[in-house]
Amino acid sequence: MSLPARVRVTRPPLPLAPALRQAAARLCPDAPVAELSSAVLAIAGGAVIGAHLQWNGGEVQSIETGWRGRGIEEALRDMLASGA
Repeated sequence: MSLPARVRVTRPPLPLAPALRQAAARLCPDAPVAELSSAVLAIAGGAVIGAHLQWNGGEVQSIETGWRGRGIEEALRDMLASGA
């Protein structure tokens, strides 16, 4: 499945930059964003619309409601699994 044209999926370096950390915390409020071992983010129009975060002992994925069901969930999981 292909992503919508304006969406890109990226694996930013850790620790996350302040703006990305804030966006990840907004999408995944229960995730310990300061303790992440891996993060993959979906970005559309300069805004973070999805996140798949991992830390020692847990992981969570969240996508903004309007973007669900467009292949973003799978793209986040695939990039996390590939380690790319």
